[in-house]
Amino acid sequence: MQKFKFNAKTIFAVLMAAAVFSFSSCKQGGQKEGAQEGEAGTKAKKSEQVQILYPNWAEGIAFTNLAKAALEDKGYDIKITPLEPGPIYATLAKGDADLMLDAWLPHTHADYWDKYGDQINKIGESFSGGTTGLVVPQYVDVNSITELNDNVDKFDGKIIGIGSGAGIHRNTEKAIKEYNLDYKQVTSSGSAMMASLKRAYDKKEPIIITGWKPHFMWADYDLKYLKDPKEVYPKDVCAIVTRKGFKEDHPTVHEFFTKFNLKETELYNLMDAIEKGDDELDAAKKWYQDHKVMVESWMPEAMKK
Repeated sequence: MQKFKFNAKTIFAVLMAAAVFSFSSCKQGGQKEGAQEGEAGTKAKKSEQVQILYPNWAEGIAFTNLAKAALEDKGYDIKITPLEPGPIYATLAKGDADLMLDAWLPHTHADYWDKYGDQINKIGESFSGGTTGLVVPQYVDVNSITELNDNVDKFDGKIIGIGSGAGIHRNTEKAIKEYNLDYKQVTSSGSAMMASLKRAYDKKEPIIITGWKPHFMWADYDLKYLKDPKEVYPKDVCAIVTRKGFKEDHPTVHEFFTKFNLKETELYNLMDAIEKGDDELDAAKKWYQDHKVMVESWMPEAMKK
């Protein structure tokens, strides 16, 4: 057997080769680990679930379905659930859902805010010009709440309202007392109220409803608010409210909602598309695609990637 002689040069060459091999292996391992971490980050984003609660009102449906369409287009898992406003506030306060985009603040939902406001956060405004009041068609020759008692028979002594859990329902009961009206508020739902408006409007019959802006009724019908000299019906914003800890758990989505805001014309256009569509989410997805530049302007760069 041949014997090998190791001189200094040979030992140095062997050591250098071993060092190069070791560095190469570590580098490849680091690249692979980094790639796996990147993939994990992408998967985490795509599996990140956000739960949105919304009142079953036209603008609430529109805000919520638009948010779902936009965020799911970016890989998020968005769950939406309709509820009455009281349970929405209670659920957010307990931390059992993430947010609502249709909180009428600071006035219409004042009772809910007084009860739960210290347990939730207001982070933005989905619409900044909310108004409520008693609404009649323009063809009705009554212009103020103060004129209603002189026209009880004309309206059959009825104000057609929505659900009793809504702030506008409570304010209408207050208006009946403040103005000493000989009227009764008929409790129904948003869709039932709108059906009553359509029937009366088609026949040019007098009707009073509890109306608000934003709502597609203003685009579909020629309507007017009755003047409210006692200012029972206040001006509000449609606020975006979240559970405590939402910003820390979903920082990118949180930033998106701080910028989420629709102007009146944009919102009516969206609500009209949803009202006329066969499916609320499909209609919102199409509207989102048609207005993608605007909606993406609300998104942080990390969301667009």
